[in-house]
Amino acid sequence: MLPDRVRPSERAVDAASPVHRFVLENALEEIMSVRLSRRSYEHARKLIENGAVVLDERDDWSVHQPSTRQENEFISEHGFNEYQKWYLGISEDDDEDDRKRYRFPYGDFSRVHLCGVLTAESRAGRYKYFDIEWAVAHLHGMLDALMSTK
Repeated sequence: MLPDRVRPSERAVDAASPVHRFVLENALEEIMSVRLSRRSYEHARKLIENGAVVLDERDDWSVHQPSTRQENEFISEHGFNEYQKWYLGISEDDDEDDRKRYRFPYGDFSRVHLCGVLTAESRAGRYKYFDIEWAVAHLHGMLDALMSTK
């Protein structure tokens, strides 16, 4: 079985310049502390099964992603317990009542967006969050299946 996270060898970190060593060590700690929220994954699956989706284009996420104002309004109305359902990743290092704890958004607080799923899938793969990457790939497949029926 492969490990969830792959760390460079100590020799590789030791051989790096001081600046690169600092970046490697600190970036790795950030990577290591984010895990899949199964609750959020199940929430996204149910939304897709119920047709609460937007089958938009990959590059639309910059426009469709909720703004900071929208996030704050949602938290004020619904609390962090509901807010976290819209983020597939949880940072173990941040407080539960801190927005930066929640990573990999996929929707607009009412529907799953294909563009959000594609962005999350790309980022999860880039940073080697294998559990999140697998979950997002499954959501992507569900959305692809919906598109093929239309």
